[in-house]
Amino acid sequence: MKAVVFKGPFNVAVENVPDPTLEQPNDAILRITTSNICGSDLHPYEGRAPLDQGMVLGHENMGVVEDVGPGVDRISVGDRVSVPFNIACGTCRNCTAGWTNACLRANPTGRPTAGYGYPMMGPYWGGQAEYLRVPWADFNLLKLPAGREHENAFTMLSDIFPTGYHGAELARVTPGDTVAVFGAGPVGLMAAHSAMIRGASQVFIVDKEPDRLELAERYGVTAVNFAEVDPTEVITDATDGTGVDCGVEAVGYQAHDPTGQEHPELVMDKLVEVVQSTGRIGVVGVYLPQDPGAATEGAQEGRIGFDYGSVFDKNIALGHGQCPVKRYNRQLRDLIIRGRAQPELIVSHELSLNEAPQAYDQFDKRIDGWTKVLLCGRSANSPGLRSSNSPGSSLGGQSIRWSWCPGP
Repeated sequence: MKAVVFKGPFNVAVENVPDPTLEQPNDAILRITTSNICGSDLHPYEGRAPLDQGMVLGHENMGVVEDVGPGVDRISVGDRVSVPFNIACGTCRNCTAGWTNACLRANPTGRPTAGYGYPMMGPYWGGQAEYLRVPWADFNLLKLPAGREHENAFTMLSDIFPTGYHGAELARVTPGDTVAVFGAGPVGLMAAHSAMIRGASQVFIVDKEPDRLELAERYGVTAVNFAEVDPTEVITDATDGTGVDCGVEAVGYQAHDPTGQEHPELVMDKLVEVVQSTGRIGVVGVYLPQDPGAATEGAQEGRIGFDYGSVFDKNIALGHGQCPVKRYNRQLRDLIIRGRAQPELIVSHELSLNEAPQAYDQFDKRIDGWTKVLLCGRSANSPGLRSSNSPGSSLGGQSIRWSWCPGP
């Protein structure tokens, strides 16, 4: 099969690799219809997180079941499914408590987390490929309605929509709350969208990229460009001097100022400023226990020196960590089906696997308009793909958008 293979920092290639096979009775094999490039994929791409050469990338996956092992009885061949990025056994202490993000059995290293094509999350190949093996398929896979309807929305169920919702959950957003989301990347946009779904009265989103802030306004939230204004002043003034009830951190360890200088504590400090006393902050931006490329010595060891004294003084509650996708994906699927959620609004590019190397390059460089890239599971010359002009999408100067066409 064709797959996007990690070769080293700033180097991915589309190569022919062995097809996945059923290795355990509870495995399933999927034919990938859509796999996304995630902002977290840029961590190994930029050399900021260790990943073995030869790993197939891709942890945001959906597709159709092609084969199942003899131990699979809930999922059937032909089912259209979403694949949570967490790989979970379903029976360990953490899984039975609903914390599938911290499965104690799935990662052979013993680390309490496992996933597809990502650093330190086990040997599992990712789904930026034509096929994918899914362990513990009955437990992990979420069934979707058959066909192609809502494809671009459903593909967000594997990671960023649940992760954004998790941020709102950790911040305990309730009806009438005011909310500040820092970071208008895909996860931040989904956190803002989730806060609105949960009944927030006003949501602010802070970033400096005009294309991201423009998308935020499509979700009915107030965009704040921190390269032009002080977000603390703007948000405090807009909330009658009180600050917001809740905040969501959706940036992570590579936070930087308008000049591009990294300050890993920057976003947490700003959230502590803007969240009022007894407020809540949910942290879903990625932080690493080791980051040799960090801007400070402490951050290189995972020590982020943010204003914890004010957190204590203001009685701010903090929640953080990787999203347990299965805790939310069924409900979010149904919100999409009923027209209550539109995560697909963030999609900027639908491309073929063959175009993945250039897509990684453009996405990593934060080229204007490259907000969310979807990869189809078949190459561009396959009969299942067609191209059509799409405003706002460009690849090498040519306006292009790849869409799936039903086969004969």
